[in-house]
Amino acid sequence: MALISCIITDDEPFARKGLEGYVNKAGFFDLKAQCEDAMELGALLAQEPVDLLFLDIQMPHLTGVEFIRSLPNPPKVIFTTAFKEYATDGFDLDVLDYLLKPIPFERFMKAAFKAKDYFDLRNNAGTVDYLFVKCNGKLEKIIFDDVLFIKGMENYVEIYTPARKIITHSTLRAFAEKLPSRKFMQTHKSYIVANNKVTSIEGNMLNIGTFEVPISRQLKDQVMHALINQSR
Repeated sequence: MALISCIITDDEPFARKGLEGYVNKAGFFDLKAQCEDAMELGALLAQEPVDLLFLDIQMPHLTGVEFIRSLPNPPKVIFTTAFKEYATDGFDLDVLDYLLKPIPFERFMKAAFKAKDYFDLRNNAGTVDYLFVKCNGKLEKIIFDDVLFIKGMENYVEIYTPARKIITHSTLRAFAEKLPSRKFMQTHKSYIVANNKVTSIEGNMLNIGTFEVPISRQLKDQVMHALINQSR
């Protein structure tokens, strides 16, 4: 069973300590780090992306909600907070769960199993090598290994392969959930690329055959880290 990599971020030391104990007791998390605020968390994520954040909301400098909204491609999140009024923000940001402090262990485990179910489902998608999308009134089969990159255009995505371009109704975020995370990564708010199709990197552009795909400033460290480590 693959462990879920995670980071705890909270400005209260006792809250971090309590969550650390819960995370370790659950048995299926890999706790990478603990942070005191969103600034420290941002620096860590630039070096090593993780699957999940246990994230406090009320913190100095930048709230957890503001931090997640600032990321073009945030990890999944479980909010931990003493304030009920942020529940709507959690829903809008598509977080996995919203835990109110003080957090009972049984309530934590409910959120933990929700996270486990989510990542099990996403990882198992990697055992299937294709998906079907609706295009021009019919279902088109898209084989993952044929995909070069995907471009998002509001409520539509363009799927580029060496032979054709397919347009289907979907947001880029929703489409990304259907892709095996080991094979694809987001490089820009409007682009997802197939990792093994990148032929070269020039400044803030990825070359994929005859195409050029941009890398956003916010994601550049993550993209470079993923591509370089993949080649080792």
